[in-house]
Amino acid sequence: MNAPLRSDIAGILFDKDGTLIRYDESWSPVNREAARIAAAGDLQLEPRLLLAVGMDPQTGLTRADSLLAAGNAAEIALGFEAAGSPIDAAELTVLLDELFVRATEYAVPVTDLRALFSRLKARGLKLGIASSDNELSIRQTAERFGITSCVDFVAGYDSGFGTKPDAGMLLGFCAATRLEPRQVAMVGDNRHDLQMGANAGAGAKIGVLTGTGSRETLAELADICIEDITALETLLRR
Repeated sequence: MNAPLRSDIAGILFDKDGTLIRYDESWSPVNREAARIAAAGDLQLEPRLLLAVGMDPQTGLTRADSLLAAGNAAEIALGFEAAGSPIDAAELTVLLDELFVRATEYAVPVTDLRALFSRLKARGLKLGIASSDNELSIRQTAERFGITSCVDFVAGYDSGFGTKPDAGMLLGFCAATRLEPRQVAMVGDNRHDLQMGANAGAGAKIGVLTGTGSRETLAELADICIEDITALETLLRR
């Protein structure tokens, strides 16, 4: 059984994909569409592009810490271009960002997010979302699942706080909520989430298993590894 979180934890910063929403169920169809766009009509190129950026075209599973699992639209576009996409990476970044905004409709939540966030908020916690997705997509996801009023901070790769695993998003959350990094628990499904927490000096780095990461890939960086975000409530000191 995991030990409770330290008593001075006053804020939780969540990754989005694989943490708040289940990664493979939510992103498998989106990733296939991303490869279709990048292939520009070349059906033989599509599966090669998927493999190059981290997804098995047969199983639909995405490799932990790959470009699809951990990268932003610009990084994925560069990966597609390097693997043979005929579309310029800058143009492809725009197309992917537009796709990822539309992808909100495919999102499968890990749990009843409105209920969980409401309970966490009732404890007096500050809550934020930091994702490698674009900010509009994050905000639309929060709106869809009814948690906008509970969220104190949102940051995407295009929000001006830098990208993971740099510390900027977590430090931005601290500035917005007047917390010290040691008071923040960083929660994510990939190593870059936890590395961001480490780089910023987060008080806790919590890995979840609803995304592409496993206990093995997360163990080195996670203080605690839990099945999903619903276990957070049992970790919080009353």
